[in-house]
Amino acid sequence: MQLFWHRRDLRTRDNAGLAAAARAGTVLPVFVVDDDLLATLGTRQRAFYLGCVSRLRARYRDLGSDLVVGVGDPETVLADLAAERGVERVVYNEHYRPARRERARAVREALASGDVETASRTDIVLVDPGRLTDAYPNHGAFRDDWDAVPKAEPYPEPDPDALVGSADAPAANAASAELPTASADIDLPEPGYEAARGRLDRFLDGGIRSYADTRDDLARAVEAPGVAVSRLSPYLAAGAIGSREVWEAAGGCLGGASDDGRRNVEKYRDELTWREQQYHLLYYAPDLAEENYRTLPNPIAWREDDAAFEAWTRGETGYPLVDAGMRQLEAEGYVHNRPRQVVASFLTKHLLIDWRRGARHFTARLVDHDHATNHGMWQWIASTGTDSVDVRIFDPVSQTAKYDPDARFVKAYVPELRDVPADEIVDWPTLSADEREELAPEYPEPIVDRDAAYERAKRVFEEALGKR
Repeated sequence: MQLFWHRRDLRTRDNAGLAAAARAGTVLPVFVVDDDLLATLGTRQRAFYLGCVSRLRARYRDLGSDLVVGVGDPETVLADLAAERGVERVVYNEHYRPARRERARAVREALASGDVETASRTDIVLVDPGRLTDAYPNHGAFRDDWDAVPKAEPYPEPDPDALVGSADAPAANAASAELPTASADIDLPEPGYEAARGRLDRFLDGGIRSYADTRDDLARAVEAPGVAVSRLSPYLAAGAIGSREVWEAAGGCLGGASDDGRRNVEKYRDELTWREQQYHLLYYAPDLAEENYRTLPNPIAWREDDAAFEAWTRGETGYPLVDAGMRQLEAEGYVHNRPRQVVASFLTKHLLIDWRRGARHFTARLVDHDHATNHGMWQWIASTGTDSVDVRIFDPVSQTAKYDPDARFVKAYVPELRDVPADEIVDWPTLSADEREELAPEYPEPIVDRDAAYERAKRVFEEALGKR
């Protein structure tokens, strides 16, 4: 008998490890409620994740099997279950976060002492990071090497005959047969594979062929949130849908597309390779969440400013696009990619607050938090990561003018500004205090001067780079 250990791969379709186990013999699927690892998730993501586990269990029951649920250290639960059921091999999918890698090591050691084999598969990403070199100067160089590696097709769902029948799939221990429940302070996306596939299909039908042209159109993001962009990030982060399935489905839209349509589809696929690169970074730099990826000649003079940080978290900086992005995060557990970049740049450049504080806040509030992507992209924005530009600073005024000129995104999340003309919102930090007071007396004043903050950030980073 094969035991398959579900971790962050909460699906039966396109699951590399589950498919491998099913090819080798009858499979007993298991999920271990590991409180230590669940505690690393924000309350919102934890509730969504457990909802996806519940949907996974329902799917196994539809297939005439069941998902065994155990509670405790995975090495203990899995070793005990393997001994009780005469399991020959335990299969699981590789993970790259240090704590999860350590869990897998402990499981391998515990099972080896009982003469139980283990096997792992690459599943979270399309390309095993170990197949690539350890560092790349930019994303283009990474993409070139990544492109050269053949990609597996999506794996089929196991046939019901390959799964242990529900009558023969008891809980790992009687007290842990039921999954724990968790609640969130916001409305969460519908969990599970079916909801993920539904989102993907809607995007393929209505948005992917214009993706490159409209993905940063913030008015469209408000009007058609699941069409302008895919909004698959919570499902990919939980493993409720496989990256191979998304990659292949997007590629299927290339056939018969016009040159313009192909350009848009390829842009979406290229964005998926950015996710791949963040896992590559984490694989070779396991301290990505704690230490600067890039070595600078001098330390960055980060500021300790709790009042400014709290204003940023509340969406009360006096910069409309920044505040709209942070209020979207608080209301939905999600931020559109364009304002996500702007709010991160504002914290690390205009406010000069350490990127790690921002990353921790995102971890706590995002439904789609992903350890590799969150920290890799925070470092990219903070100029401590892989950006090919030495110091990149997003100006919130010009970003608003370019991507939300009618202020529809801002007005959707900042009610204090809904009666203010769009051109005034775009220029808000450059208006006089009297003008701002007359237009929106309840909206906060800018907490930093736009030009002075820009020049300060430029000076601090040039000093860190040894250019002053």
